[in-house]
Amino acid sequence: MAHLTFDSDEQQELREAARAEFPANPALAYVLESLAAEGIDLDKCRDWEELRLEQGLPVRTEEAPNVA
Repeated sequence: MAHLTFDSDEQQELREAARAEFPANPALAYVLESLAAEGIDLDKCRDWEELRLEQGLPVRTEEAPNVA
């Protein structure tokens, strides 16, 4: 598929936004900063429903669309 990367200006903007938006959650800011620096390998991305099922969460239905 592809590897999404950011140029140096975009990286800096993403880092600043992560720090500004998540000052109370340094772990989340760190993850977002890492994504800015390393990019995202789209070949390794997984579907949200696949992750839900792997964790034993119920399948979403129209009766319960917002479960977990």
